[in-house]
Amino acid sequence: MTMTKIIRGRFAPSPSGRLHVGNMASSLLAWLDARSLGGEMIFRLEDLDPERSYMDYARLMAEDLRWLGLDWDAGWPGDEGYSQGERTEYYREAFDELERRGLIYKCWCSRAERLAASAPHPGEEHPGSCKCRFLEGEELNARLRGKRPPAYKCAVPDEDVTIIDGHCGEHTRNLARQGGDFIVRRSDGVYAYQLAVSVDDALMGVTRVVRAEDLLSSAPRQRWLIETLGYTAPDYAHAPLLTAPDGRKLSKRDGDLNMAELRKLYTPEELTGRLAYLCGLIDRIEPVAPCELVPHFTWAKVPCGEIDISGVF
Repeated sequence: MTMTKIIRGRFAPSPSGRLHVGNMASSLLAWLDARSLGGEMIFRLEDLDPERSYMDYARLMAEDLRWLGLDWDAGWPGDEGYSQGERTEYYREAFDELERRGLIYKCWCSRAERLAASAPHPGEEHPGSCKCRFLEGEELNARLRGKRPPAYKCAVPDEDVTIIDGHCGEHTRNLARQGGDFIVRRSDGVYAYQLAVSVDDALMGVTRVVRAEDLLSSAPRQRWLIETLGYTAPDYAHAPLLTAPDGRKLSKRDGDLNMAELRKLYTPEELTGRLAYLCGLIDRIEPVAPCELVPHFTWAKVPCGEIDISGVF
């Protein structure tokens, strides 16, 4: 008997500000990707950082997605366990498993030192790792006796990992030489993004990850981490970045054209039409509902690279 694979996509916003036009474009593409394949959608709240997460923004995000016409089958806010703030135990279990395998080490480096260590030079014996990985003897004991709490890093192998991206095609990165060892738990005890998102995608049965292209470089690392933990990695498709007229990547922090403004200017169908036009799904700007785009959706229509929103917004 052949088992039918369940297609499951996800919305996974971070509630650090109001969704902007770029977030909405990626959300529309994620929804169309799953629905065009007859799949499910879940809504997961990525509220790992308590200092940057605000429930008022989370509620507005859910409301804005529904306003546009994007729905989901399970998740926040109606179902328990879809907020990362509720899922610490799952991250702890994954952390413990990586530690059991000898893949975790303490790191006392500053942010500047960590960034420098992530860019190894050719010929290095241990590319992509930091000096903390090899501390021993009195030097290690001195760090352990100090007042500064360590972060925890995952040691990656010096090997290539390839993903076949549903939009960008084949993408290969060497884990050690292009990125290097990465933090899985911060010095304040908060589990880090790479670990949390990988564990969540694995345990929630996510099979389709659609997000902006600036996260493409994380996909090989997350695939390796998911498979190292014994799960099957999802398929990835990275959407083009929408940019401001000055070439900047749009951001919630900068308050770029967010849904507070967009909902005053457009109806849901008018906004969807503009997003669909930018993403190459229709050839002229006209009102359209998301459900009308499902039968004709294909990644082949979506342009690669950055998209300037000038003249459309």
